[in-house]
Amino acid sequence: MRHPPRSVLLAAAGAVALVTSVVVPVVSAQGATPACTVEYAVTSQWDNGFQGSVKITNNQAALGSWKLTFDFAGGQKVTQGWTAKWSQSGTTVTAANESWNGTLGAGASVSAGFLASWSGSNAAPAVFKLNGTTCNVDSEPTTPPPTTPPPSGGTAPALHVSGNRLVDPGGSTRRLLGVNRSGGEFMCVQGYGIWDGPVDDAAVKAIADWKANAVRIPLNEECWLGLAGIKPEYGGANYIAAVKELVSRVEAHGMTPILELHWSYGQYTGNSAGCSDVHATCQKPMPDMQYSPSFWSSVAGTFKGDQAAVFDLFNEPYPDRATSSATDAWKCWRDGGSCPGIPYEVAGMQDLVDSIRSTGAKNVIMAGGLAYSNDLSQWTAYKPTDPAGNLAAAYHVYNFNTCSSESCWNSTLAPVAAQVPLIAGEIGENTCSHGFVDQVVKWFDDHSLSYLGWTWNTWDCSSGPSLISAYDGTPTAYGAGLRDHLRALNP
Repeated sequence: MRHPPRSVLLAAAGAVALVTSVVVPVVSAQGATPACTVEYAVTSQWDNGFQGSVKITNNQAALGSWKLTFDFAGGQKVTQGWTAKWSQSGTTVTAANESWNGTLGAGASVSAGFLASWSGSNAAPAVFKLNGTTCNVDSEPTTPPPTTPPPSGGTAPALHVSGNRLVDPGGSTRRLLGVNRSGGEFMCVQGYGIWDGPVDDAAVKAIADWKANAVRIPLNEECWLGLAGIKPEYGGANYIAAVKELVSRVEAHGMTPILELHWSYGQYTGNSAGCSDVHATCQKPMPDMQYSPSFWSSVAGTFKGDQAAVFDLFNEPYPDRATSSATDAWKCWRDGGSCPGIPYEVAGMQDLVDSIRSTGAKNVIMAGGLAYSNDLSQWTAYKPTDPAGNLAAAYHVYNFNTCSSESCWNSTLAPVAAQVPLIAGEIGENTCSHGFVDQVVKWFDDHSLSYLGWTWNTWDCSSGPSLISAYDGTPTAYGAGLRDHLRALNP
């Protein structure tokens, strides 16, 4: 599923167009409040056009009138707009207030929408200015302030695979039931910090108070490796230290941390491309051989002494979108190398398993299938070889996915779950309610399987599945369903 930094492809009913939902989240230096914030979203997209929106929040003194400006980098052209006076000169787009919505008080927000044309690339604007003031960033970004030390005495158990179950050292089954905590995959690569929102002890305790026992933590390989272009204060040793601290907090509250490679290097502009950038700024169809094995070697070396930590190899593979051959797609998924339709050298799932095991790490490893981890139909046939015998299948499901029905779960998931542990690393829906998720958790409960909701971030649940409206654990209408269910399972 696409979160605010991801894209979701949907087949438009009765049409050949593809619909993409991409939201650029509000980002700022950790612990700081920018003068203004802008959330930019592509709410639908077709062959030569798209519909977009902006939500502007004024965090400074009240404004009697407002004007938002930004630049398109992919040749896009605004053709029509509403709730603002839209115009474009060259690449620069301007949205000025109408006569009836010019006043924008301190803390107030206004939203406006538009239609535009595009070709070749539909990259999101990088910089937004409200009345000349740059939004989403501090005027002087600083190193994230120090946080209080994590509590000592972690209680999350070491895990290993036994048949088709995850078990603790005593042999008791542990289902991973929890949430995703997005932010580590996009904040640093965009230059604004490491986490999106607080990750101190109170914030982690709020997750545990939902009776969650697992937290999936998306990561960025360029940030972990501290590659050129990443601000030193947010990358390399500082990024690793922040991840280690969050893992310690999660474990101290008895929850299993799942470390996951979300965004990776490698330029891909083919079918269903999320961006044209070679850098790790969006979801790619497969991990890259240049950096992904190094990322996993380093992560595994860091956490190999902590078997409470679980490794999720790659967020949502989609080599099937780059080739029409299912056989080629599954071979690419497992073996990597030169894959049809993907111009960079791919690191296959076997390459990543080998990178982890070469460090001596025996941690449980998750591997998601094709179609953004929604297709496990040939997972067992192409299952990577794991000398430690600690491999689990990862699965993602949203209400708009192809495999989103009980009949599909019975035919494609149940056979996999009979052989290896099956973990739904992401579940959710884009309805701001929880009717679909209720169906998912019932099926997974009936089969004693694991699942984690997307996502523990305070984004707008009408533009993506956001579980909370505040980091104290206040749920959205969508999140309330998962919270109440987890609490009912463990009263």
